[in-house]
Amino acid sequence: MGMGAATAELFAEQGASVVVADLDEKAGTGTVERITSEGGEATLVRTDVSSSADVRALVATAVERYGRLDCAVNNAAIAPDTTPIAELDEDEFDRIVAVNLRSVALCLKYEIAQFLKQDGTGSIVNIGSVNSFRPQPGAAAYTAAKHGVIGLTKTASLDYAPRGIRINAVCPGAIDTPMIRAALETIGQTEEEFAPVLSLFGRFGQPREVAQASLWLCSDLSSYVTGHALAADGGYLTR
Repeated sequence: MGMGAATAELFAEQGASVVVADLDEKAGTGTVERITSEGGEATLVRTDVSSSADVRALVATAVERYGRLDCAVNNAAIAPDTTPIAELDEDEFDRIVAVNLRSVALCLKYEIAQFLKQDGTGSIVNIGSVNSFRPQPGAAAYTAAKHGVIGLTKTASLDYAPRGIRINAVCPGAIDTPMIRAALETIGQTEEEFAPVLSLFGRFGQPREVAQASLWLCSDLSSYVTGHALAADGGYLTR
C-alpha cells in the first residue's frame, strides 16, 4: 500500500469524509472501496495533479460533495531519476518536477483559495522526503523538487498564518511502499540488507506511520505548528 492510500484510510477511520485524488482509477477505486466497506465516507476524483484544471476541479468536487474543505494532504510523487546531471534527460526532469513540485504549488493555490472563501482556517500537509534535506546521487530532478516542497511550505506558511491557515510538511525516509520494493529489485538487495543503511531502527517505515504524522499536523493537536518540516525517517537524517 502506498502512503496516499494509507493516509486516506487513516483519516476516514478518524471520521473524516475523504476525497481520494488518483490518476490510477483502479488504485483509487480500491482505496475508496476499502474505506466504505468499513463504514467510512470517501469519493474518488481522477486527477492529474500537475494539471491546473484537474486540481481546480478536485477542490471544487470536494466542496460540492461535502460542503467545505478542512484539511488536505498533498502526497503525489513519482520515483527519482537515476543519472548524473550531465546525462540529464530533460523530458524526464520536467515530468519529475511537474509531479513532485508543480503539483504541490497547484494544490496549495486552490486549497488555500477555498479556505479563504470559508472561515479562513484550515491545515495542509505537503509530503516531502529526506531528499528535501539531503541530496541523492543521480537524482537531480527529484532532489530539487523535494527541496522545493519545503520552500513552498515555508513560504505559504508565512503568507497565510495570519489568516489562521497552517501549512506543514512531512518528510518520509525509507517507507515500505511499491516504489521502494521496485527500487530493491532494481539494485538486487533485500530489506534486511538495505534498511539498516536508511534507518536507525534497521527496518523500513510503514505507510501508516507517515499517515499518523500527517493526521497530527492536520489536527487541532498541532494548532501552534506551521511552516515545519517533520521528518518521519527512522532517524536517518541524524547521521
